[in-house]
Amino acid sequence: MVAEIRKITIIGGTTKSGEKEAIERLEIYKGDIITLVGTTGSGKSQLLSDIEQLATADTPSNRAVILNDGELNRWGRQMVAQLSQAMNFVLDMPVEDFLELHASSRGTSNNPVIEEVIGLTNSLSGEPIDARDHITSLSGGQSRALMIADIAVISDAPVVLIDEIENAGINRLMALEILSAKGKIVIVASHDPLIILMGQKRIVMHNGGMFKVFETSKEEKNLLKKLIAMDDELSVLRDRLRMGDFARSGGTLLMNKSGSTEEKRGESSNLEIIGGKKKDE
Repeated sequence: MVAEIRKITIIGGTTKSGEKEAIERLEIYKGDIITLVGTTGSGKSQLLSDIEQLATADTPSNRAVILNDGELNRWGRQMVAQLSQAMNFVLDMPVEDFLELHASSRGTSNNPVIEEVIGLTNSLSGEPIDARDHITSLSGGQSRALMIADIAVISDAPVVLIDEIENAGINRLMALEILSAKGKIVIVASHDPLIILMGQKRIVMHNGGMFKVFETSKEEKNLLKKLIAMDDELSVLRDRLRMGDFARSGGTLLMNKSGSTEEKRGESSNLEIIGGKKKDE
């Protein structure tokens, strides 16, 4: 049985310049989605690493990470799952054999669980996988989708650390919703406004330190709904282009196969977007 993680407390350390971090203490609770934001090199990955290592002022940041107000002094087995930007499988075996191996190590080995993981993977990934596909043949997006589905269904790790899920080529919003629905603490570094606004809080990183903490406001939540609608439209367009179709959109200037342009509303099977201006403008 994996120990319950009710709270993670981060005690501030120092910035890259050696100055004291602006945020001296931060508490994260079970079920929270926390996003880390900041420019490249601002310290997002280091903070994830500090949490993963359960730092005790022994890392470059000099932070300390405390579990359950000090009741636990180390991560137990299967307590934290990390999804990094670069993923490579070492073993070469079919997907179902890999999942069976992992499930048996967790004491949950059965076919329905494996089928659930593969089904969830295919919901997250644009290109479906098969149970007999070898894991080393999977694309980056398929691999990340498989790992997220595995974490959600087979792994009972209460803490999930994710580094830039937007680069995974998967349905990242669905991925976060699935993980948070399991009651896990999810901490994700991201540059994506949709992911950032999905969190209850966001930690702004600067010069290697925790600079500010914002709670997502009601106004931002309303904005998120609009951004999701826009993202849905982009996803439809992306899927059409991936499948070799032409882009179609009501009220958008389109170009047909002969090269002429027209203002078109509604569906069309042989038109593509050329950018909002007629060819002769």
